[in-house]
Amino acid sequence: MRQSQEAAGQEKVRISKLLAERGICSRREADSYIEKGWVKVDGQVAQLGDKAWPHQSITLERAAQSTQTSRVTIILHKPVGYVSGQAEKGYRPAATLVQAQTRWRGDTGPQRFLPGHVRGLAAAGRLDIDSTGLLVLTQDGRVARHLIGEDSDVDKEYLVRVAGRLSEGGLALLNHGLSLDGQKLRPAQVTWQNEDQLRFVLREGRKRQIRRMCELVGLKVIGLKRVRIGKVRLGDLPVGQWRYLKPGERF
Repeated sequence: MRQSQEAAGQEKVRISKLLAERGICSRREADSYIEKGWVKVDGQVAQLGDKAWPHQSITLERAAQSTQTSRVTIILHKPVGYVSGQAEKGYRPAATLVQAQTRWRGDTGPQRFLPGHVRGLAAAGRLDIDSTGLLVLTQDGRVARHLIGEDSDVDKEYLVRVAGRLSEGGLALLNHGLSLDGQKLRPAQVTWQNEDQLRFVLREGRKRQIRRMCELVGLKVIGLKRVRIGKVRLGDLPVGQWRYLKPGERF
């Protein structure tokens, strides 16, 4: 089998990378599981740094699966003035808003808030300081990869209030035809909601992408709110409050 794999031009890949590519867990999580002896390749316990052929069976022990199940994903209505990730320039991280007293009363999910739920929370996608709306914070590497991995096709919807005069052909360019940092942007869906508000649906998330797109066609963003990620909507969640991702709810 090894000779046939080599003849086909394939190479062995680190097990942690294979697990991440299959959407089972993140690389960091995979390395942790391997260290604990919770990963098997074709029934054999894997060692840290081991590689495998892409076709081989890789499984997690129940202990790893239980760890994954206990990890939480949180939907937060981020206010203006908070950063998505690590603290910077005196701005607080959005994750600091996740407290027992800021949990939305409308969250009818069965989970009880525990202090451990704030440990290791990471933003799955950016939402800049000047923007508000739906921000996903998760302890689950599978969720993060699904939303922001290189091959992610989950769309994000924004309501964008603008000022200025749209250049001729500008709306068509916003939908497809613009480039940022020398790279063409993927096709978007951009439509007018009213005389000063646009609706954007994107499947990528370059830094300050919508603001920069608008600048290229003569518009200035004066307000930006993310209202949906995939199938999950912001809904009635108040600014500064959060809820758990519901059981069975999927992006």
